[in-house]
Amino acid sequence: MIFSSLILLLVQAPDGTVMDPNSRRAVERGLDWLASHQLEDGSWSGDVGYKLRDDYESWNRDASHLGVTALAGMAFLAGGHVPGRGPRGQTVERATRWILQQVRGDGYLTGNETRMYSHAFATLFLAELYGMDRHGSVRPVLQRAADLIVASQNSQGGWRYTPHSADADMSVSACQVMALRAARNVGIRVPASTIDRAIRYVRDSAVRPGDPQPPGFYNSVGSFRYQPAAPTRASWPLTAAGITSLSHAGLYADADMETGLRFLEQELNDFCIKDGIRRRGHYFFWYGSYYGVQAFAVAGGNRFARFYRTMSQTLLRLQDADGSWPNSVGPGPAYSTATACLVLQAPRGYLPIFEQ
Repeated sequence: MIFSSLILLLVQAPDGTVMDPNSRRAVERGLDWLASHQLEDGSWSGDVGYKLRDDYESWNRDASHLGVTALAGMAFLAGGHVPGRGPRGQTVERATRWILQQVRGDGYLTGNETRMYSHAFATLFLAELYGMDRHGSVRPVLQRAADLIVASQNSQGGWRYTPHSADADMSVSACQVMALRAARNVGIRVPASTIDRAIRYVRDSAVRPGDPQPPGFYNSVGSFRYQPAAPTRASWPLTAAGITSLSHAGLYADADMETGLRFLEQELNDFCIKDGIRRRGHYFFWYGSYYGVQAFAVAGGNRFARFYRTMSQTLLRLQDADGSWPNSVGPGPAYSTATACLVLQAPRGYLPIFEQ
């Protein structure tokens, strides 16, 4: 009986990384908090806005937030909860209905003036859901949403805050690549040329030996820049986004990814302490963790084990008494709680974004 109980308590990834009892309990408390804070229409609320330097500017406060709702829905999917099944199936069903209602005629998923970040998260949620449960109303919306991403790719191969923008940046682009990869995995049409151009954009953002190092910008070799042209900044979250973009684009043994992973490993403790513990879950910490867990999940082996151990310890320290996680700068606690639950559940391997 004791042995059987231990098997139930330890969820193990294919590479041997274990989700320990403390992480399991933290996730259950987080999912309980999310379920209790879901609005009647199926959405979760957050401040709709954008990151501005180290701050976050909002134009719709505490509004039904498409991106936050998609991330919260994925947090439940990551635990194996799908519409119509299990004690949390109804929570996912309600979130799905609300997200599907946010599609415009051109395929743009937006609500309360959310932008391309949220469109990508919603597209990713629908793709992951469709891969786990062939929900009848999902496929046509998913195809239109993917088509909108394809049509919005700029001449450099990237994406920006709004559809059909001439500009682009790494953070927004990474979201779109992930969404397209997930959609393509479940049979949605995505042109190979779109992915090829995205790879070129991400590669152009990598900091390599001999690149200019302008004063005032943190551009270590192995990191990835916000935008390809120097002297834009590079950072831990942007590097994690770059590596994740390349892996979701189909690259697994790549020099830029290898040097990027080394950079992430060297700076992981500082990232967790500075943006996680000291800044009480700054926006940088949450989106960096979201991309970071995917980058290391693809790397697998001891690299993922080391990353997951450090990150899970950080998240356990950060969790509040009510089961939520703090978000000192950003959309709010539903965003941070959903992201924490996603990161901690990576060893379960239910979502394709965590597969090697």
